Amino acid sequence: MDIERLDLERWGDALPRSGFEVFHDPDALAVLDAHTDAELRLYGAFKGQQAVGLLPVFVDENAVGRTVFSPPVSMGVPRLGPIIDPNSPKRRKWERINAELAAGVLEDVEADRRSTLFRMTCSVGYDDPRPYGWNDLSVEPQFTYVVDLEGCSNLEDAMAGFSKSLRNEMRRYDDVDLTIETEGIDAALRIYDDVVDQYAEYDDEAPMTPQFLRDLLVTLDDDRWRTYVARTPDGEYKSGILTLFSNDLAYYWQGGVTASYEHVSVNNLLHRRILEDVVTDPDLESIEGYDLVGANTERLCEYKGKFNGELRPYYVVESSGLEMQLAKSAYQRVSGSLK
Repeated sequence: MDIERLDLERWGDALPRSGFEVFHDPDALAVLDAHTDAELRLYGAFKGQQAVGLLPVFVDENAVGRTVFSPPVSMGVPRLGPIIDPNSPKRRKWERINAELAAGVLEDVEADRRSTLFRMTCSVGYDDPRPYGWNDLSVEPQFTYVVDLEGCSNLEDAMAGFSKSLRNEMRRYDDVDLTIETEGIDAALRIYDDVVDQYAEYDDEAPMTPQFLRDLLVTLDDDRWRTYVARTPDGEYKSGILTLFSNDLAYYWQGGVTASYEHVSVNNLLHRRILEDVVTDPDLESIEGYDLVGANTERLCEYKGKFNGELRPYYVVESSGLEMQLAKSAYQRVSGSLK
């Protein structure tokens, strides 16, 4: 098996039809590359001419040593990491590809050096980070909720497992004088302002810049994102959600700041419209789940749990040991906190 570095064109050609996150899209990676000082390295594992494994990383040489991230920090990207796509259903083939891709990439980025800080947040569905643990990296599980929409043909099917209170709120959409429509980039930037304010409430900074958000939406194909906005009859903005789409999942990515209208949660109505689109719009027929993007913050899980989503693990892989803790602290001072 050969491990090669790819350009974005070859990377796009090598992506499988399913099983990858939206930020694995070559257009998304190009925007990430343009908004970070790190070097984007795209690794592919090949069996003959067939790509069977892929891994994007961002490598930065800085004052505290070398940092290797997938995804880059402080960009609002929830997950990235490896894609394993064997042309055999046998588990041992999958594991061999996974191990050889991990070993090849870790060697190339010199992850074993004392001055190298490595951090990778893997995608949902990538279920075997053991090769990274075997290479002296720490592996910790994180979680997200994914609402199962496979086989749902209408909104009632999608809501079947929701809490009674959530279903009742969503069903009030036709009773309130509120419209929810998809809008463009200006609306996405309005949602971004909400996100900035929400983070400020917790003395934190928004996970991206408005320039990055604009460039991302301009560059991505239209089928990769939608901006859902709720307005009153006179056009007043109430709330909005920016949704991203991979080939498999819809993502509740940004927005959804608390708002009410006629004693109904505006965000519940926004989620209702998103779910209805996913299960009825032919352009979204490949979508099998609605990822609520996180189940790791206790204050948010009580609400997200009402959607009865499947608790799906994903893995954070990073350098371990005292030296790496010191390096991480130094990198936080230089480049901002690790999200």
